[in-house]
Amino acid sequence: MSELVASPEMPGVAAPAPAVVRNWGMILLCVALGALWFAAALALVQGGREVAVTNARGAAPAVQPAARLQARAEAMTATQVRQISAESAEAINASMPVQSGANPAAIPFSMANASAADRARSLDCLTAAIYYESATEPLDGQRAVAQVILNRVRHPAYPNTVCGVVFEGAQRRTGCQFSFTCDGSLRRQPMPTYWGRSRDVAVQALSGYVYAPVGLALNYHANYVVPYWASSLSKNANVGLHIFYRWRGNQGRPGAFTDRYAGAEPAIAWRGGFGQPTRQETQLATAAADRQAAAIAAAEAAMTGGTGRPADVAAAHASVDSFQRSVLRRYEPLQRESAAAVIDESTRAQPPMSTSQRWALTGQGGTSAQQPLGRRPAEARPASPSELQGVRRRGEAATGAQQPASGANESASATR
Repeated sequence: MSELVASPEMPGVAAPAPAVVRNWGMILLCVALGALWFAAALALVQGGREVAVTNARGAAPAVQPAARLQARAEAMTATQVRQISAESAEAINASMPVQSGANPAAIPFSMANASAADRARSLDCLTAAIYYESATEPLDGQRAVAQVILNRVRHPAYPNTVCGVVFEGAQRRTGCQFSFTCDGSLRRQPMPTYWGRSRDVAVQALSGYVYAPVGLALNYHANYVVPYWASSLSKNANVGLHIFYRWRGNQGRPGAFTDRYAGAEPAIAWRGGFGQPTRQETQLATAAADRQAAAIAAAEAAMTGGTGRPADVAAAHASVDSFQRSVLRRYEPLQRESAAAVIDESTRAQPPMSTSQRWALTGQGGTSAQQPLGRRPAEARPASPSELQGVRRRGEAATGAQQPASGANESASATR
């Protein structure tokens, strides 16, 4: 039972004891703290935290914004670019203006409670990203790349570790977030000078340095490519060769960056890559595939005779070897009519073609019949020159007219 005391201002009216007043004060304080806690929880839910809600009938939990944000982020990969020339890409990017309005800077990144192992791993991963993405960029270009990575760590659409952000999707079929993690670049050994420069930038960023010009940007790309997702974001900065974007709406504002650095950095053995081919190997493989496709198309054309007829009908018109197997011709046979047109055109611009050239093109030896090979018949032999009259070959019998002359010569020879 509460203790009552007489009020001096109002005689005869009992006033509550001081202990009761203190109890009511504690109750009001608890109510106020509960209201603040509820408001904070509601803000976290609206900021994109994933909450599972189960209805009365036991249906599957409804997925709240965080999962949708992560799916959206995964879709905006580094490999989803339009297949256009670098010149066209530069022109398209230049035509997109930088968005006007506020461009708030990020808050300093903090690793106050990180372990020594987490600090070492995060520094290694961030250095690798800065090196492979912007090793030859000016200092501001490298700082801008580092800022985007740390912005992602604090956004619910991305992992909340540095290594998790850098190597997200490196081994995922849907594509990587940073092209160097899946295009074979990691097979190249870093150059010590550029690596040291990139490491210095990473140390500054992890220690709280903020590169304000890119604001809260979460995406960027080189100015010589045009990703499909670029038009869905707000362009907020150009730094070096890179163009930076922030998300539109509430997810690109300071209130959306609610995550904290989680620590527990994954141990990723990224040196040497993850088995992907280099860009040069990819180009060579693509060229080889194109050649193979062209060879297959040519073989099919040879089988159909270029008429589109079924293979069993056109097999007689295909090139075959001695085993009646279809073979690929590295040339297109010249038809007789086409050869005649080529010969007529060439003879007008050049001296007349030889019989050999005509035969090589058409299989014809000209207007006159080809002479048979070997010795000509005796009747066709030309007459011997007059200077050789009376001279005979050894073993050849002399004619009757030549006998006296031969005997006289022998007599004259004997008397010498």
